[in-house]
Amino acid sequence: MHKYQVMKPAREVDVSGVKYKEEDIKAPHLTGFLFKLFVKMLEAPLIGSSIVDSLKKNNGMTEIFRNTVIPEEPMFRPEFPPQKSELDVVIVGEDESPIDRLETALKCLPQYDPSRSFHADPRSSFRYWKIRDYAYAYRSKLTTPSQVAEQIISIIGEFKYDKSPTPFLISFDASEVRKQAQASTKRFEEGNPISVLDGIFVTIKDDIDCLPHTTKGGTTWLHEDRSVEKDSVVVSRLRSCGAILLGKANMHELGMGTTGNNSNYGTTRNPHAHERYTGGSSSGSAAIVASGLCSAALGTDGGGSVRIPASLCGITGLKTTYGRTDMTGSLCEGGTVEIIGPLASSLEDALLVYAAILGSSSADRLNLNPTPPCFPKLLSHNGGNAIGSLRLGKYTAWFNDVSSSDISDKCEDILKLLSKNHGCDVVEIVVPELGEMRAAHVVSIGSATLCSLTPYCEAGKNSKLSYDTRTSFAIFRSFSASDYIAAQCLRRRLMEYHMDIFKNVDVIVTPTTAMTAPVIPPDALKNGETNFQVTAYLMRFVLAANLLGFPAISIPVGYDKEGLPIGLQIMGRPWAEATVLGLAAAVEELAPITKKPAVFHDVLKTNRIHTDLPEN
Repeated sequence: MHKYQVMKPAREVDVSGVKYKEEDIKAPHLTGFLFKLFVKMLEAPLIGSSIVDSLKKNNGMTEIFRNTVIPEEPMFRPEFPPQKSELDVVIVGEDESPIDRLETALKCLPQYDPSRSFHADPRSSFRYWKIRDYAYAYRSKLTTPSQVAEQIISIIGEFKYDKSPTPFLISFDASEVRKQAQASTKRFEEGNPISVLDGIFVTIKDDIDCLPHTTKGGTTWLHEDRSVEKDSVVVSRLRSCGAILLGKANMHELGMGTTGNNSNYGTTRNPHAHERYTGGSSSGSAAIVASGLCSAALGTDGGGSVRIPASLCGITGLKTTYGRTDMTGSLCEGGTVEIIGPLASSLEDALLVYAAILGSSSADRLNLNPTPPCFPKLLSHNGGNAIGSLRLGKYTAWFNDVSSSDISDKCEDILKLLSKNHGCDVVEIVVPELGEMRAAHVVSIGSATLCSLTPYCEAGKNSKLSYDTRTSFAIFRSFSASDYIAAQCLRRRLMEYHMDIFKNVDVIVTPTTAMTAPVIPPDALKNGETNFQVTAYLMRFVLAANLLGFPAISIPVGYDKEGLPIGLQIMGRPWAEATVLGLAAAVEELAPITKKPAVFHDVLKTNRIHTDLPEN
């Protein structure tokens, strides 16, 4: 007979007695022929189920879902209790136009000083051009959106973007980019730019609809069965602000991976180290921003897919509260863990893009009752006035469970600076049942993904998927209705634990990932790979924000001994994006100097601008 355990209700658990358990992933790392053979075996009628059952048993999933009584009721999507108001913020209306929200966001930023960008000593440390730098250059007639567009088009042409190993983009139309840039240039010539985003180049992940492009989700076939009739809601908001939509960014196929590997279009390489992954699944979105080709990009985040590549590529990635952005017109529409969020080279650019795209769907407004969106007051370069009162929750055993002490040390250094410079309190916390959270997340996202794609797979498309996606789907197909309900019971249980934690702290801080950018095995470029150990390292800290719907951000805080970027994750209470953004701004100010990526393109042509710019 099988033994079973009965969990105490979450409210009765004494978390002070909880011991941290390190992950011990038991699964093969396979590439090449052996990987292809493994997938064939997984999909075989009898042996496949035996392999999957063994994987689940060896990694604790059978015990959690089949041998455990969970007393909580299921929670099928995040449900949030009422939240207290944030401090030192500006409230904006969801019904305001994106342009009006952008104007409000601009007023929350420090006064713009062009000399910090354009008159800086060329020998000084590297910095990315910001959205306000482009806007200033356009208004001052130092360059035009059309001139910048030609620079970008030329670079992408040299990339041969549809061939490995340089595919930032899956879909790109130079004539469409020129048309948008010419319209923007004309508006500047007439003195009537629409907003600060007018003429700003933004790339859209390939699971978000953006005309005239198809949406493939990183596959070779989805566009044949799913047509795009109009922009997604978030893209339409960006377009209304004058943003120039560059194209569709590469991604891990269907978002089913964290490395960014894509054997269909070539795997996007990390701009800091060409032989390493970008992280995923929003791989192209992160890499194209980190390489300087555009100011911002949109990604989707269902399991760290904005924050992981942002961390590995040394940029900023924001995951909003579940329901804060409208998912209509994306492949993630209808999911219970996903959001659309911005990736940008700076905190202020992430804030500006967030200001443009935020706004819940009518259904989410009714069901989730979101608090009004807020922006932090960043009127000085130190993150705002409310930072000093924040309590930062840190689970030390979890925080330090990383592949290299470089990661935890750099993140710890920032926490010490926040305490020293701003007076923040770092509070020791315990986050119970992290293993159960990982299991509940994979069952939740896997079941929803499989549900949305089963009709296509039944119609014969399964064989057209990449081998690593087929591996994921073979595991997802083993989940039962009972497993799914148990995962949603765990979701409610974990929500109770976290809301108790948030009674004593304002945010939870961790490294974003437990490793820096992993090396791409050469054999993985053609047919992908399965490496659950790397997946565990990359996803270790990100899952609560997805399963429970909390806002979170990854902000760069330095580099490891190999020069690879490290990110700090800040996760806040439901709807507390302003708190997360405000603290991230303080972190950005305290972080070490930004290193220029090995692959970087200065599309503003700064030599000419430095020559032409009048002194103030």
